Amino acid sequence: MVTAPEPVSDDDDNGEARTFEGGQREGMKANSLENRTVLVTGAASGFGRSMALGLLAAGARVALTDVSAQHLKAVNAEVRSFGNRTAVFAADLANADQVNQLIHTLVPFGTVDVLINNAGIAPGAGSRDYVTNPVRFWHHDEAATRRYFEINSIAPYLLARALVGGMIERRWGRIVNVTTSLGSMMRGGMAGYGGSKAGLESHTAIMAADLEGTGVTANVLIPGGASNTPMIPAESGFDRAALIQPEAMVAPILWLASVESDGVTACRFIAAKWDPALPNETAARESGAPVAWSELGAQTIFPKDNVQKS
Repeated sequence: MVTAPEPVSDDDDNGEARTFEGGQREGMKANSLENRTVLVTGAASGFGRSMALGLLAAGARVALTDVSAQHLKAVNAEVRSFGNRTAVFAADLANADQVNQLIHTLVPFGTVDVLINNAGIAPGAGSRDYVTNPVRFWHHDEAATRRYFEINSIAPYLLARALVGGMIERRWGRIVNVTTSLGSMMRGGMAGYGGSKAGLESHTAIMAADLEGTGVTANVLIPGGASNTPMIPAESGFDRAALIQPEAMVAPILWLASVESDGVTACRFIAAKWDPALPNETAARESGAPVAWSELGAQTIFPKDNVQKS
């Protein structure tokens, strides 16, 4: 039996889930996020939590989802101050049925304008000391390997596929996929994690190409290195203060979610290189690059006339 995504509430809410205010408000500025509805996955902690809070502060309506209802309760308490512009749901994105149920549950809150695929499983899921004792690919069991791909690659694809139709109809939308540093995709000891994140990076390029001319964009946002989130276990031995902090993701995601980024697609942005002191256009240029492997695609050889002959 499949368990549907459940609204998460605080004890003080008398068991009622917090939900969005319906409709759009009059007098909104063209570049405001107040008329935008955003879905953030992996929102209970780390990057997801920081991005969700930043988007709420900018006026957006935000749906937060994560696999842990218990962890989401703490976030639900934090977002109470934003009134009825939030909804919090627990869902296991490795379960395709729960992904579909999540989409169905969101219907009463309005169409999703911005999808942020942030949820993911880190290398630490396979070994808490993977930094000093990396797990080689032949030591990963099949179930663990499949879960990496189900959450890091397949779930973002399914969510994008389900939500993009409405974005295309409205001629505006955003798909932002949180992948990882290119080095992490290819480094030894990153089996499962690296490959699944590379798959999401590739899907981003494909989404951007398929969506060309629709008004919907697809981009990648990454922190740029080891970050102070639960993804990096305490056993790593890193000085947490020296790591990239989750709040670094806020400035670039606010820009990506706004009309300021209209027309920007098939790019990857590194949060650690985004300077909030600069104008957004400049910060984006200095922290951005084409989505991975775009330059290598030109090496493919096709028949000159591109016509299959019998």
